[in-house]
Amino acid sequence: MAVGGPERIGKYELLKFLGGGMSHVYRARDTVIDRIVAVKILTEQGSADPDAKARFLQEARITSGFAHDNIIRIHDYGEENGRPFMVMEFLTGSDLRDAIRSNQTGDLKRRLGIALQIARALEFVHSKNVVHRDIKPENVHIDPSGRARLMDFGIAKSHDLSLTKAGLALGTPYYMAPEQILGQPPTRQVDIYAYGVLLFELLTGQKPVTGDTVERLFYMILHEPLNLQPLVDAGVSQPVIDLVSRCTAKKPEDRFQSFGEVIALLQGILREEAPHPAAPVSPAAPGSNKLLWVVAAVVLLAAAGFGWYFFGRTKLAPPPPVVTEGKQPPAPIISTSTGEMHLVPAGSFLSGRESQPADTGAFYMDRTEVTNAAYRQFCSARKRPLPPGFTAAKPDDPVVNITIVDAQEFAKWAGKRLPAALEWEKAARGTDGRIYSWGNEADPARANVRDNPNSHGIMPADSFAAGVSPYQLVNMTGNVAEFVDELQTPSAAAVSNFARVLTPPPAANEPWYTIRGGAFDRPLSDAVAYEWMSVPARFAAPDIGFRCAKTP
Repeated sequence: MAVGGPERIGKYELLKFLGGGMSHVYRARDTVIDRIVAVKILTEQGSADPDAKARFLQEARITSGFAHDNIIRIHDYGEENGRPFMVMEFLTGSDLRDAIRSNQTGDLKRRLGIALQIARALEFVHSKNVVHRDIKPENVHIDPSGRARLMDFGIAKSHDLSLTKAGLALGTPYYMAPEQILGQPPTRQVDIYAYGVLLFELLTGQKPVTGDTVERLFYMILHEPLNLQPLVDAGVSQPVIDLVSRCTAKKPEDRFQSFGEVIALLQGILREEAPHPAAPVSPAAPGSNKLLWVVAAVVLLAAAGFGWYFFGRTKLAPPPPVVTEGKQPPAPIISTSTGEMHLVPAGSFLSGRESQPADTGAFYMDRTEVTNAAYRQFCSARKRPLPPGFTAAKPDDPVVNITIVDAQEFAKWAGKRLPAALEWEKAARGTDGRIYSWGNEADPARANVRDNPNSHGIMPADSFAAGVSPYQLVNMTGNVAEFVDELQTPSAAAVSNFARVLTPPPAANEPWYTIRGGAFDRPLSDAVAYEWMSVPARFAAPDIGFRCAKTP
């Protein structure tokens, strides 16, 4: 480890110094649940400053209550030996600044997808009566799947901007609204202004204002109109240029009054570029974007173990767009030692209950769920015990009673990986926003679900060919639920209900993942392609299995 810091803080073993200024950030390991995290510790100098210490703890307290796909998760925070610290999810990838510099933000549509994710994060932050105050590319992280996450909340800056401070970094001043420069109390409008500047930079690769001194920058922000020509030169459409212009208006009242307005405009712009399917049937009322239901009951099956637990199950809002890119593989189908895989081409598809456009790169997906026979090969090769209740007499049935950690280990052994959430959804429903793998018709006879009169428990992974997905993948609706490699923050109901069936009881800050696709012991209505539920990483059940993905 570097910089002479501690080797451990609380239950967290500090593994590697990652950088920082007034706060130091480390790659660390939670020694209780063996999870890699990032630990941010206020330096001794910062801890000696009462204001800096108070702001640090304020940031930790506020952001620890945030649960949003586009905001970095805070798992824990505290103080040790007078030094406050916070524990965050450990992210791989890069910040948006590096992505812009290295031209890794994709085409115009994908850049707008990133902008939409950031706007959603800020809409959530504002709904909690919090103003970020430091929106800039360095404070947006882009992970390898293309998800954007907002970080480093300005409400808890460890030191304030000073025009006379030696060595002042000219990062934040570029994004400051005129009223910030004038010392007026910050409102939500300062975030909308900074977002507009960030969007300009994301779309053009350059800042809209430049200057050799802070004074010159501030004069331009206060008095000179924004030059929009670089947006025109970059081929940006007029509606997007108008959006940037309104976000960066000099007067707060001339800007958008909420990020909800920004989101609606961006969604409309992106929708214009999406394919237009023939009026898909929706199971939800038009325009509904609320949580529809949560099943809180726990069913203990005396003979068969646990059933399908829909704790915290929600109707998904549109997932964030993905900005990954992949090269086209040479074959639509490949054979592997653990089964056939089918290509899902790169491109846009209609995602979520509201069928919003999203993108994925190209990937392969297993044609079937991983079988008992394939999993037995893995256990034999790795000298691992077979799962509880394993039935060797049914080699073609999907393997169950495994955790997502088991599934991840199998995938690694097989030279594959588990699918990301958007990948699973696209593979299941195709590009046209269909509700089930086969289309929009609610036909239980096409899947191994409870309301199919011909269903009788788990069936072979290669069964129900009548319900294949557009990519000829079998049983993505029904049979067994499937693990997806997507961390989720559980609802309070989920934590409470799983506490009744797991020992020790799960906590909200331990890893929770998603499962999708319905199961043999649930009705077809629970197998809608865009729905999911969260389960603890250590949970296993006789109706949960998995299939693998692979990057070409």
